[in-house]
Amino acid sequence: MRFCALCGSATTERVPEDDNRLRAVCNACGHINYVNPKIVAGCLPVWEDGRILLARRAIEPRYGRWTLPAGFMEVNESVAEGAAREALEEANARVEITDLYTVYSIPHISQVYMMFRAKLLDANVSPGSESLEVKLVTEDEIPWDDLAFAMVRLTLQHFIADRKAGTFVTRFGDIRPPER
Repeated sequence: MRFCALCGSATTERVPEDDNRLRAVCNACGHINYVNPKIVAGCLPVWEDGRILLARRAIEPRYGRWTLPAGFMEVNESVAEGAAREALEEANARVEITDLYTVYSIPHISQVYMMFRAKLLDANVSPGSESLEVKLVTEDEIPWDDLAFAMVRLTLQHFIADRKAGTFVTRFGDIRPPER
């Protein structure tokens, strides 16, 4: 950030007093610009018969790949509200959020994914503006080789294992880029 968000004056990158990281600090008013990770809210919607709702992306990144409904939170909404809104926007799906299911930090892109389990309130779903198509799938129909993100794969794998075990456990972890 080259200019202060408060007063418009030039900023300098430096470590502010009592801090340990470089920050953009305003030369005039002293305002410190903090850049923090983005929160992505989403859900794993399940229909009464156990099928899972997936959406095929109509946007980058990972255009054409399958995903669970999720996206960046908006100002003035809770994480659960953001997850429900994303299901509606991406799949015209009305959901009831039931519980927090997976939390994945992805440090190299400064994102935190918070995925909820959700009950699909009706099976009348259709693609929203960010989806090419949507479908309800059984475990055997999940397009494992065509999933958009590692977080989606992990969330689905945990869900299948937990459903078989009869107990759902909140899971968390870090996803880092593969070493090359």
